[in-house]
Amino acid sequence: QVQLVESGGGLVQPGGSLRLSCAASGIAFRLYTMRWYRQAVGKQRELVAHITGGLSTNYADSVKGRFTISRDNAKNTVYLQMNSLKPEDTAVYYCNVQVSMANYWGQGTQVTVSS
Repeated sequence: QVQLVESGGGLVQPGGSLRLSCAASGIAFRLYTMRWYRQAVGKQRELVAHITGGLSTNYADSVKGRFTISRDNAKNTVYLQMNSLKPEDTAVYYCNVQVSMANYWGQGTQVTVSS
């Protein structure tokens, strides 16, 4: 059974940093592309970043240069380092993996950027 568990969210002031973690189980983690999505209140869920098994990365334009996605295959964990946070980054952040055309999601972690 695929399970994803996010952690690391919280309240941070504008310009601050947070690091999100997503621990995966039930999959051969190193083989899969891992994704971070976010969903703000009243908005659609949007793709923030992804990292392939070969360590290729891609980012939404809104976070390029501020966020960094990485993975530790020994720990079955994917990270999202978020720097220079803005109020518009406030959202619930979700970890995602697609396995055999099925989407799996974590429970989400709230990130609030506010002074």
